[in-house]
Amino acid sequence: MQATLEQPIAMQAPVSYRVDASSAASVRSESTGKAVIAAENFFIYYGTHAAVREVTIQIPPGKVTAIIGPSGCGKSTFLRAINRMNDLIPSCHTAGLLSLDGVDIYAPRLDVVSLRQRVGMVFQKPNPFPKSIFDNIAYGPRLFGVRNRRVLQEIVEKSLRRAALWDEVKDRLDANALGFSGGQQQRLCIARALAVNPEVLLMDEPASALDPRSTARIEDLIGELRGAYTIVIVTHNMQQAARVSDHTAFFYEGELVEFGATRKLFTKPEKKATEDYITGRFG
Repeated sequence: MQATLEQPIAMQAPVSYRVDASSAASVRSESTGKAVIAAENFFIYYGTHAAVREVTIQIPPGKVTAIIGPSGCGKSTFLRAINRMNDLIPSCHTAGLLSLDGVDIYAPRLDVVSLRQRVGMVFQKPNPFPKSIFDNIAYGPRLFGVRNRRVLQEIVEKSLRRAALWDEVKDRLDANALGFSGGQQQRLCIARALAVNPEVLLMDEPASALDPRSTARIEDLIGELRGAYTIVIVTHNMQQAARVSDHTAFFYEGELVEFGATRKLFTKPEKKATEDYITGRFG
């Protein structure tokens, strides 16, 4: 799809809300080998400071890609660029190419609302709305025009099932989401992101504020979602990256140092800096 000056760029027509996770996985598996997210000589600036420099990467579909690196290395900044969350920072601007299915994410007339429907986001700290569980999950579909109560009920149940939360809350859908545990709130936020049927799910340290048991449940959930969604997760926890991801990208001082299959990167990295970071010599 090429950008034109005559009309806004819509990433695609809205996805059917009746597609379930298994059918989504089968459809998306047909595109195996085609990069869903691709960057080429991509820069992110805060004013004149380049927080991310010359990143070239292809993130494959239906896989889990972890981004690791020390604090301040640009990994979260890059993650947020994928659904243009950095647009909220006035001094932030980009150069180079970052694309989703070949469409420039930063094309001037791109429909950002459509982009964010396709690219969901889960943050470090659970951020449920001060509403009922039902209204949290139904928020996105309602925003995109779904009004039928029966359809909304189907979406809420499917989303909560995908997030492995349905059995815990099915009898309390009217309860305020703020009354639940941190781990439940984070899975609720994942369910809320899944409710609009995204293709990509971005996770910025989704378990760093949780206890070990809740962290294990989030990691199990990531494994269950693998294949149905392209997942990109930023994590400081290298053991977590090794457990949950298929591919790993190592960022250092704003640059992508190495990217490859997780097992290979953790056992036989090509770059000395990667080996030093993984073995704890710095970071």
